[in-house]
Amino acid sequence: MEIGVGLDHTLGMNWDDQANLAREAAELGYESIWTPENIGTDSFQVCARRWQASCDVVAGGLTTGIGVSPVMYRTPIGFAMSGGTMSQQTGGKFIMGIGAGSAYRPANRRDLGFPRVSALNLMRDYLTTVRGLVRGERVSYQGEHINYRNIRMAIRPAPNTPVYLGTLGPEMLRLAGELADGVCLNWCTPAQIAWSRERIAEGAERVGRDPSEVKVVEYIRICVDDDADVARRAFAKNCLGYPLGAAVPTERERQFGYRAHFERMGYTEELAGADAIRARGGDMDEVADAYPSEALLAVGYYGQPDGAAAAFAKLAEGLDVALVRVIAARPEIASTQAVMRACAPERVRAALA
Repeated sequence: MEIGVGLDHTLGMNWDDQANLAREAAELGYESIWTPENIGTDSFQVCARRWQASCDVVAGGLTTGIGVSPVMYRTPIGFAMSGGTMSQQTGGKFIMGIGAGSAYRPANRRDLGFPRVSALNLMRDYLTTVRGLVRGERVSYQGEHINYRNIRMAIRPAPNTPVYLGTLGPEMLRLAGELADGVCLNWCTPAQIAWSRERIAEGAERVGRDPSEVKVVEYIRICVDDDADVARRAFAKNCLGYPLGAAVPTERERQFGYRAHFERMGYTEELAGADAIRARGGDMDEVADAYPSEALLAVGYYGQPDGAAAAFAKLAEGLDVALVRVIAARPEIASTQAVMRACAPERVRAALA
């Protein structure tokens, strides 16, 4: 199992911090460094900065990855150009993760000027065309959302950028088994990782593919502080933002995205309790304080630094690449460094031994 680190925009990093943390990640023995993407700083540029800085420590630099970028932000050609350029620049040490994002939400589609779409068909269109382009193929494709005729990338040799699919649901996992180079999971118990691998294998079997060709990667959130209560609240608020969303969901909304994912893992009752607090006017601090600790620790770790590596090792069971996704307990870079050091690969591997 490879061990990488994931750093996101909530950590308040400037460009110097990006470089310094990348160097420290390399010094600590991490094998890759990843970022998600939202509408903000361009994640391809972030990866370029981190890779270049890591070259100061490791010959050839660390592998960098985006996990993941919502496809509504770019065309397939745009992804292929940016991803292919990063692969060319880094000597092949770049992985591009793409996902449907919130394509299932009507409000998000309206905001981005998208028509009503099938998220599954959208991702089939993107995976097929983006992978064809970065492999140097001439792409002629007519799908539900993408129509190309005889398009080819002008990068020689072909960059062969690995394209991973960010997904949680059964049909998307099967699609990844058919078409993707890898899968980016999120907020999973070890049992859910195993369940996800079964769905990937089902998809691979549809097309006569070896499921081992599809690498399984996951962000595992870690938050550490000498004051465990401080770490708990920061972790809980980060975690619950995913299944709860901005408002109490409708019955239909509960069938999609992270809410459906957490309910598949058995947390329907706990999330209903959180909704009840919000429905009567409670804020996220109250929700976070009331949410059961065992449910939080089933999908990540918060607490004092000396317990982090062992917890991470247990949560990483079944992964090809396990990523330490940093949650900062306090608004300072030292909190980010504390997580990176607590889960340094040598500590995790010692816990696995």
